[in-house]
Amino acid sequence: MTGSNPTNATSAETGAGPVTQADVGGRIASRSVLWRWMLAGFAALIAAVLAGLALGPAGISPATIGSDLLGRLPWLGLGAPMSQLDSTVVWELRAPRVALGVLVGATLAVAGGSYQAVFRNPLADPYLLGVAAGAGLGATAAIAYVGVATAWLPLAAFGGAVVAVVAAYALGRSVSGGRSTTSLILAGVAVAAFLSAVQTFVLQQNSENVRPVYAWLLGRLSTSGWSDVTVIAPYVIGSLIVLLGHRKVLDVLRVGDDEATSLGVSVTRVRLVVVAVATLGTAAAVSVSGLIGFVGVVVPHVVRLMAGANYRLVLPLSLLFGASFLCMADVLARTVLSPAELPIGVVTACVGAPFLAVVLRRVRGGDT
Repeated sequence: MTGSNPTNATSAETGAGPVTQADVGGRIASRSVLWRWMLAGFAALIAAVLAGLALGPAGISPATIGSDLLGRLPWLGLGAPMSQLDSTVVWELRAPRVALGVLVGATLAVAGGSYQAVFRNPLADPYLLGVAAGAGLGATAAIAYVGVATAWLPLAAFGGAVVAVVAAYALGRSVSGGRSTTSLILAGVAVAAFLSAVQTFVLQQNSENVRPVYAWLLGRLSTSGWSDVTVIAPYVIGSLIVLLGHRKVLDVLRVGDDEATSLGVSVTRVRLVVVAVATLGTAAAVSVSGLIGFVGVVVPHVVRLMAGANYRLVLPLSLLFGASFLCMADVLARTVLSPAELPIGVVTACVGAPFLAVVLRRVRGGDT
């Protein structure tokens, strides 16, 4: 038996033949790039969280918040507590909102990146299969016909989103047996158009009863406490774990369905799992935040432009920068017209629409 040389081993991931010294050096370099961008992502997230906690009509410095945090750690005995009023503002009003922004932003960005991978479409977003239309119709119908309280809006929106995606998948599967991404996308477009039309009819017939849904449709992170965070956290965290666990498989899908199948990947199963999990997380996020656009398109694009198209890097960085982006968008929504508040969907659209226009010009020019 001869000894094995790591530079002559066969690459199990690519099947491309012997691994060379250059391949080993490339892997080390890619790990270095990964850690540099991950550190940058964590730094951006920490900065965004501190800004979300500190900025607002009642200005509270990050140093004061940090000192209060240290004072809450009994085994350190450092720092000094804030006043009761400042503590209530930071930990009961701003902190739940920041946490909601982190969860929703991370979910929309990772779901958007996952959709773009399985559909091989750089403009795919988490609302592609009718999540937004279904959630909007669910919330609108619940208020108009059932008269539910605002507290029950998330449940109605979540149910509508799930029904819409199930209908889109069933329609797409009936056409192509679940093998064609084009059929699935077209089915989602058809279902979304139909549900949007129904929602418009409901709004027209019940305009006096559906005022609460307008704020929801424009997107908002306002919350009266930690209840919304605790409701969606299991769905969001579970979906993020599953999607991040599939990031290596999503890289394989980039080569095409036939090639991925030849490498032992069950393309249909992977697509079903990723779409279902991404949709579940998106539905949970949308149910409490309303329709916040562009996060799922813009953030993965920014990550790919900065760090490359490897989904082992794209999805973790989308999580960090998606959470940071939505936290900072919420800070702008709260402060630009203070004491009034902009819908956060307006802020993300003002940032996302110009960026998307730039991306389209780059794609046309062959730069991406």
